[in-house]
Amino acid sequence: MNRILIVEDDRDIALALTTRLRAAGFLPVNAYDAMGGVSLAVKDTPDLVLLDLMMPAGGGLKVAERLRALGATAVVPIIFLTASKDPEMREKAMLYRPHNFIEKPYDPVVLLASIQEALGVTA
Repeated sequence: MNRILIVEDDRDIALALTTRLRAAGFLPVNAYDAMGGVSLAVKDTPDLVLLDLMMPAGGGLKVAERLRALGATAVVPIIFLTASKDPEMREKAMLYRPHNFIEKPYDPVVLLASIQEALGVTA
C-alpha cells in the first residue's frame, strides 16, 4: 500500500484528501504545517507527498527544499496543491521538480490520476 504524506494546513481539505485516498487504496498520513511535514517525511519516507504551498511554519517551498536536500526523500514525487495564482510562486515551485502542480479547488479525478501516474500504479 502506497503511503502518501499530505501536508495541508486546512484540516477540512486534509480530511477530504484522506478520505479520497483511503477509498482509492492508499495509506494517507497528515501533517498540518511545514515542520510537521518534514518531520513525518524524515521519520518514515512516504511514497509521494501532496504539498500545499501556502501554510504556517515555513510554507510548501521550504518543505520541498528540505525534502529534495535529504537523501531518503530527494526523489519522492511531490504534487503541489495551491489556491495561489501567483506565477512567481509557481516558477519557484518548479525548481523542486514536482510531478505536478494542481490548483485548488482541485478536480479529484485529475488529482487521483496524477498520483497514480507518479507512483506508476493503475486504478
